[in-house]
This record gives sequence, C-alpha cells and structure tokens, in this order.
Amino acid sequence: MTTLTDYIDAWLAADPERIAALVAEDGVVSECYGPVYVGRAWVLRWAREWFAAGGVVHGWDVVDHIVCGDREVARWTFECTWAGERSSFDGATVARIADGLIVDLQEFQTTAEPYEWRGTWR
Repeated sequence: MTTLTDYIDAWLAADPERIAALVAEDGVVSECYGPVYVGRAWVLRWAREWFAAGGVVHGWDVVDHIVCGDREVARWTFECTWAGERSSFDGATVARIADGLIVDLQEFQTTAEPYEWRGTWR
C-alpha cells in the first residue's frame, strides 16, 4: 500500500479520522469540484461533514497507479451518492508525499462522456 491508496481506502471505509491522519498538518487537498482544503483540521472537518450529510463512497477503483519519487499519480473511476443522487465519473489524482503524508493532492475529473472520434465532434 502507498499513502495515496491508503487515502482512497480511508474514503471507502468512511473513516474521516483516518483520511485526515494521512494529510500533513499543513497539507492541501484540492477537490475536482473546486474546493480546496488547507490543513489537516479542515480535511477532517470536510470528511466528517460530507459523511454526516449522507455522502457515501460506493467505489473508488484505481485503474492505473504510478509512484515516482515523492509523487503518486492514479487514474480512477469514482462512484458515490451525494445529495441523494448516485453518480460515477472518471478522474485522476496527483499527490506529493513527504514522510508518508500527503503534502499536496489535486484531483481532476473527466467532465464529458468519452467517445471515439471518427472525424466529427459531438
């Protein structure tokens, strides 16, 4: 296991304390939807409130994972329920790790349904 895969597993386990424990005290997590959480305390508050509001992570399947020095990169498919609506999307995470903790993590989401291009754009 790596720090990033442990972080993903903590979300799957719905464990806010474990999620936050994997982030450096002054770590930064940038969600693909726009919010940026600066510091372990804010990451903990975000995770607690997300689950308390009914958020459920049904799956976070990593399809590709690369570790190079202090960087981890993963491509994934994420499935969750938020605000009563179940959804799934593809994305990627780029993380910088120091001393086994996330110092900086950015998520990126595929915003359109992929299609094979055959000379015409949708």
